[in-house]
Amino acid sequence: MWSTLSSAAVPAGDRFEWFADVVAQALAPTALSCAAPAQFQAEAAVLDLGPVQLSTFSYPALRSRRPPALVRQSDPERYELALVTGSPMWISQGRNDSGLVLDDLVLWDTSHPFEAGAPVEGSRVRAVILQIPKVALPLRADRADRLLARRISADQGMGAIMAQFIGTLAAHGADCDPADRVRLGRAALDLAAGCLAPYVDACDELPAETRTQVLLERVSSFIDHNLGDPELTPQLVAAHHHISLRRLYQLFQGQPESVAATIRSRRLARCRADLTRPELRTHPVQAIAARWGFANAAVFSRAFRDAYGLTPSELRHRAAREDGGGCTDRQEALHAVHSSKIRSVLGSDVEGRAAVPPPGVEGETT
Repeated sequence: MWSTLSSAAVPAGDRFEWFADVVAQALAPTALSCAAPAQFQAEAAVLDLGPVQLSTFSYPALRSRRPPALVRQSDPERYELALVTGSPMWISQGRNDSGLVLDDLVLWDTSHPFEAGAPVEGSRVRAVILQIPKVALPLRADRADRLLARRISADQGMGAIMAQFIGTLAAHGADCDPADRVRLGRAALDLAAGCLAPYVDACDELPAETRTQVLLERVSSFIDHNLGDPELTPQLVAAHHHISLRRLYQLFQGQPESVAATIRSRRLARCRADLTRPELRTHPVQAIAARWGFANAAVFSRAFRDAYGLTPSELRHRAAREDGGGCTDRQEALHAVHSSKIRSVLGSDVEGRAAVPPPGVEGETT
């Protein structure tokens, strides 16, 4: 469960000091300043993920400093990896200066002094911060130090995968039970290492388990981004990642579904979500199916009914009736799409594991 705090519950005159205390407890003691403390409003939340912690902050323009005296006073000895949205922020640490960071990632270290700021008045920074104990990150300190206060692009590659995963954790991590949240925390730690290591040529230094988790997330992301391609098959996935088909099956051995079943179920989930959207109600069912890689109408209809217990048209009609009141079908469909990332990470303890086919067996088709 999130531990959520809001300045709305604090008297106006005490809100800025309250936020400074929240930052000190959730992150590290930091000296804060802003132009209008009497009008200050902010929110914060913390989610325990076992080996790591996830925090979210929403706040207006301010400046922050963590001078040597505060480092000596209290140091949780953590790396903070933040996904910054809403309004830009900057941070300087050591010899590095991030410049303005928006819709990207940035890393800093609580054990070294830093200065940071959110310079845009009238807007709010929204930061989701993965807090990583320094002893848990499988990168040498001298390697990680080179990445402090450097903007890490979330547009492509492992940066995009890391940003998407952090966002999914923020949206759905609290829905999981405590044991699952610990597993998600371990996965987040592996992905953080996999995201940072290429920037310092340290991929070969990562543990084998970390490299496997990173590869699985790369494959998962590739599948998500290519669901509309009717030629997307296990063979294509394996070839794109320069691994054998058997290695791909081994990678999915601990997942709730095989590779082909994963492709199929994610396609169906996207179709289900689109069929409940009012703005797509005039689009033919087959056009929606084709958009997500189903070239055969009969195959799509049968797979959809097997998965959800009703035909695509029946779901669309039911969603249309619900639009006058609740939005149960649309909410459930969207939740299924967004939670697929969580399920894939927790696959090692989910029933219905995919089997590794013996050598010489061809891949499944979708």
